[in-house]
Amino acid sequence: MNKVIIGADIGGTTIKLGFINMEGDILHKWQIPTKTANNGASIITDIWESVLTNLSEQNLRKEAVLGIGIGAPGFINSETGLVYEAINIGWKNVDLAKELQNMSGLPVFVQNDANIAALGENWIGAGNHSFNMIAVTLGTGVGGGVIVNGSILNGENGMAGEIGHIKVDPNGIPCNCGGIGCLETICSATGIARQGMDAVTLNTRSNLASYYNKTGNISAKDILELAKSGDETCLHIVQHTTNILGMALANMASLNNPSKIIIGGGVSKAGTFLLDYITDSFKRHAIPKISETCEIKLAQLGNDAGMIGGAYLVKKNVG
Repeated sequence: MNKVIIGADIGGTTIKLGFINMEGDILHKWQIPTKTANNGASIITDIWESVLTNLSEQNLRKEAVLGIGIGAPGFINSETGLVYEAINIGWKNVDLAKELQNMSGLPVFVQNDANIAALGENWIGAGNHSFNMIAVTLGTGVGGGVIVNGSILNGENGMAGEIGHIKVDPNGIPCNCGGIGCLETICSATGIARQGMDAVTLNTRSNLASYYNKTGNISAKDILELAKSGDETCLHIVQHTTNILGMALANMASLNNPSKIIIGGGVSKAGTFLLDYITDSFKRHAIPKISETCEIKLAQLGNDAGMIGGAYLVKKNVG
């Protein structure tokens, strides 16, 4: 019987799930809403009940399943599968692996969502089995996953690779983590949009201010699109953002000397326009010997990276 792996990626609004084979091919995928009521009390049950429904619909028996690999937001002990805290879904000290294992009778492995996306990208995506790699997710926040000598770097209590909370501006704004001037406050979609609003306040006659007055809103996507069209204010925001990000990546690269840095998340949809600026900054800030051996690439798997990474986690531990 060909074994199937269940990959899952818990997000703030949806949970992405899939049946994946041993080669990393998605056989079937779907998603369910993330119910955050009562501090996310029903999430684990929702996942397993949805899996059972889809197993039945796909004419698959539970005996065909090798295990479950799952990515979750927040601070996680990957050895035990305990989620210390995941603010956006209301979890605190949730024993995700143990509860889902007891419910399903299957082996369950848990990683931080950014780490699991890095594993997916390195397995069948842009990483291409890199031995040393950094993956960065530029979304509402900034996530990071670091692969060292072929394995994801977790650290003493699962906090390794938290690139979004590297301090880059001691005079910056407060971050959700409680710190000041974190990378996330500048380089996330939220941070880019905030810079746009600051620019509107500083120059009410700019093209960006006119755009804001017409639409009533400014998003990171708007700023990136306007920068592509040559708007000076937005171009300055992109240059500042990518300079800070490139510098942070250069500092990280001094630790693990990666062959690849993968850029993913919603902001990365700006494509090579954004990537070229990041690469230029990285080369300016990095030790030449490091930048010479490191390629910066766009992620390839999109929203599927997490569930594919979950499957890889199971394959590595059980397969």
